[in-house]
Amino acid sequence: MRGVIILLFLSMALQADSFFSKISPIDSTIKARMIKGNSYHSGCPVEPKDLRYVEVSHYDFDGNCQIGKLIVHRGIAQETVDIFRDLFRMGYPIKQMKLVSDYHGSDFASIEADNTSAFNCRFIEGTKKWSNHAYGKAIDINPLENPYVDTNGKTVHKGSVCYLKRVHQSQASTDLAMLLPHDKATQAFKKRGWIWGGDWYSIKDYQHFEKR
Repeated sequence: MRGVIILLFLSMALQADSFFSKISPIDSTIKARMIKGNSYHSGCPVEPKDLRYVEVSHYDFDGNCQIGKLIVHRGIAQETVDIFRDLFRMGYPIKQMKLVSDYHGSDFASIEADNTSAFNCRFIEGTKKWSNHAYGKAIDINPLENPYVDTNGKTVHKGSVCYLKRVHQSQASTDLAMLLPHDKATQAFKKRGWIWGGDWYSIKDYQHFEKR
């Protein structure tokens, strides 16, 4: 088993220079997809011209290289690429990375699919205040392994219950996907001035990074 893990990481190392990225304006096709998928609508605090469609390489939980898609604010598009380049080179695993419009704008459904996502024109849960996701300035990563934990210490996602104990215990991809304070993946965001929900006091949102 150890030999398989070593071979996997050697394979990742050989691919480390094959990182792919692309930043594109929101064209009519992507805009239509966003509207149909309920992630963008009239009244949103940003316009499509202020957003960018970002494609980046990442490793999935089987160690295969995939191309993930995110929509972020144009002001953080290049920094987003730089962060995901760091994640790729360290071999950080990401289950999948699709637009939240693929889940009809449902944050809950995207989380249940363990989907890494960014822009979604929605309010903060239980309020009428825009989430930073509505500005394209927040990213949620591996949300099942990095759950939102309420003040009662619980999560509403059954697939996240086993990750309420925040400690690395193995070399499994699902374990490595957990974001802990001193992990290199967590620091890839924080060293660039991003705020991490895992540092919050009353609640914890371990999946969440935002740039204010």
